[in-house]
This record gives sequence, structure tokens and C-alpha cells, in this order.
Amino acid sequence: YTTYMLAGLIPWLTFSEAMSKSTTVIVSNANIVKQVVFPVEILPVKGVFASFVNQLILTVALVLYVLLKHHTLPWTYALIPLVLALQAMAMIGMSYVFSAGGAFFRDLKDFVQVFCVAGVYLMPTFYMPTQVPEIFRPFLWLNPFSYLTWCFQDVFFFGRIAHPIAWIIFTALCFGVFLGGYRFFRRLKLLLPTVL
Repeated sequence: YTTYMLAGLIPWLTFSEAMSKSTTVIVSNANIVKQVVFPVEILPVKGVFASFVNQLILTVALVLYVLLKHHTLPWTYALIPLVLALQAMAMIGMSYVFSAGGAFFRDLKDFVQVFCVAGVYLMPTFYMPTQVPEIFRPFLWLNPFSYLTWCFQDVFFFGRIAHPIAWIIFTALCFGVFLGGYRFFRRLKLLLPTVL
């Protein structure tokens, strides 16, 4: 159970930290943003990589825990760089959206923080999907963060691709969020100095 829980919880904590930080990254660096020569796109990305430090440490700890408990690692642990790269793409895309949006709507950070606290209970992190009453299971499929959780659980807990559809959807979501977030940020970029 510990491996199952941590496999979903660690990426979510990193994701929520990056989203929370991104809502204020433009406002808190207003002096830099107003400089025409500074590439503002760097600020949200910098916050994402800062959040990843904790995840890397916790991931190493989880790998050591599994190795000590089972004396072996499944082949799926070779997929760790892939899921981390996909997660980073999604986090950067979301950070672009929230950083630009946070400059225009200062209360966005409060909504994001509430969502991050409640969001962990809306994903199959502390429970198996089969434990959810059947009437509520479609909500798991509608939650895009469930696919993040399932992919990480496949790697760390199941030791096999137990959710193949989740991998396809998660990959598509990561590319879509990254490209969409970047385009959204580029559209609002020129307006940022005027609202700071």
C-alpha cells in the first residue's frame, strides 16, 4: 500500500507545488518582466524545475524502499525518465497558463491552492478505483490527473503496463497541455507589463 500511495502522491505534490508557485511568478518578478530584453518564458519553467528537486529526492527514496523490501526492481522502473519527462511537459504547460492568468487575476492563486488540497482526493491515490462506487467511477476517468497517477502506479507499483489507455491519454494530454499553454502564454506575453 505504501508504494501504491507514494507512486501517486509524489508526482501530485510536485505538480501542485508548481501550479501554486506559477500563479505568482510573474507578479513577484514584475521588475524583470518589464525589461524588454528579458525572456519572460523562462520564469514559469524555472519554477517547474525548482519543484522537481523534491520529486527527484522522493523518487530515489521510493526506489530504495522498493529495492529493500522486494530485493529487486521491475522492468517498468526503466520508464521513470519517460514519465518524469511527460510530467515536466505538462507542468510547464500548466505553469504557462497559470503564470499568465495569475498576472491578470490575482485571486487565482487562492483557487489553485484549494484545488491542490482537494485534488488529491479526486484521484486514485489513497484508494483503488474498484473501491469507488460505480456511479462515481466516471469522475476518475474525467479527471486528467488520474492518468498521471495511473502511469506512475504502473511504473512503481504494478510493475507492468496495467493501464495502457492511461498511457496513451496521458502522453496526448502532456503534449497538448505543453503546446496549448505555451501558445496561451505567448498571446498574453505582450500584455503582461501593462497589468503589473
